[in-house]
Amino acid sequence: MYLTDHHICLGSWMASMGFQCSFLHEIKGGRENQISYLKISKLALAFAIIHSKPPGKSSKEYTEDLARTVSEQDFGWKWKVEVLEAEVLQLRQELLLNRISPRFCLENRKWDTSAETLLGQESVNPTSYSSQLEDSGCDVCNDSAFDSLGTASDFHQSEHNVNTSKHWLERVPPLNLCHISKEQSLTAPVHFLQRLLEIRKLSEGGILQADFSELENDSFTICNSVSQLLDGLTFFYNSPKFPAPSFLNEGVCVLISLITDTKLSNHVLKKCFKKIEEFKKNLIQIILRNRSVNRFQALHSVSQTLGLLGRNSILRNSLISFLLSEVRQFAEQLLQAHQVQSVYDITQYENISLLCMILEQLIQNETEESNISSSDYGGEEKIKFLKNLDQVILHLSDEFPLFSLYLWRVSVLLNSSQMQID
Repeated sequence: MYLTDHHICLGSWMASMGFQCSFLHEIKGGRENQISYLKISKLALAFAIIHSKPPGKSSKEYTEDLARTVSEQDFGWKWKVEVLEAEVLQLRQELLLNRISPRFCLENRKWDTSAETLLGQESVNPTSYSSQLEDSGCDVCNDSAFDSLGTASDFHQSEHNVNTSKHWLERVPPLNLCHISKEQSLTAPVHFLQRLLEIRKLSEGGILQADFSELENDSFTICNSVSQLLDGLTFFYNSPKFPAPSFLNEGVCVLISLITDTKLSNHVLKKCFKKIEEFKKNLIQIILRNRSVNRFQALHSVSQTLGLLGRNSILRNSLISFLLSEVRQFAEQLLQAHQVQSVYDITQYENISLLCMILEQLIQNETEESNISSSDYGGEEKIKFLKNLDQVILHLSDEFPLFSLYLWRVSVLLNSSQMQID
């Protein structure tokens, strides 16, 4: 852009107009003068663009070029801000770990060479994804695929994966000051939370002294780390890759270890409860709205994560409520479509079966716990779900027998648990 006499004159005119508006603002004040100043500024900018446009280019084209240039500069600054924020968070993570256990951070720098040989012999074994690839993913009624949902053996395998992944986690590369990839945005919080879990495990065994009260003094770091982890998982579940990357499995394992740890879970739930609730709702919507042809491979991993989240009793109660609400709303929509003979969403009908399976498994897990008599899970959603359910099943059973069977099985579990409470 060339500086011409037009720019100088226009700049003087804008300055004088700004002075006049400022003077009017001082005299009259109020919102009207601010609006007037904004209109004058826009008009001055339009004149500046018209007078400064190069020959052979229209005002519209020149305006679009300027807007594109400003947008690129704005994007560059946002990019730099993201990188710097990530670097600050990483430094805060290191500082928090050092405050919790200075000895762990010191030893962690020394043990790299000796531990590399031992840990290098162990490999991370991603859970169930290899078997998923052998399946075409077209079987929507494969109950056996969900038999292990939320079982102890799966979770112990997940714990094993976390414990044997130190070599991978310790090799997380430093932040790239020019670019932060989606993978790096997920591996960074996993690295921090994994080391936090390791400190917890060593302190519980008496090997290491740790002061976890520091988590209360720095809730920002733990909240942002968990939020990054949940956002990263949501991104990769929305855009699944096959085979699933190892860091995705690691992220799930670390998350489940956090919410099931008797000590750390209190800190995480206290500071990040709303974010985790939002994460559960996002996973439910990912299952419902996925329309890809061979989607069941990806949806199985999402449903498995939902089932594992239900291992925490507090999260399980709200998750049951969310699932009851979604299943009930779909049943009402399906009944309405059936009564007026209108078109219903066949893809959502196929996907809802996954939510029914998860819901059934979670209710069974809740019923099997010893404290069932002291908690009435589901709350209002349970009452809404059971209301007029028999009539819904009666009207849908001929046209939609599989879905009606799911509804009936869930209602039996809910009623049986209510009888135990009574």
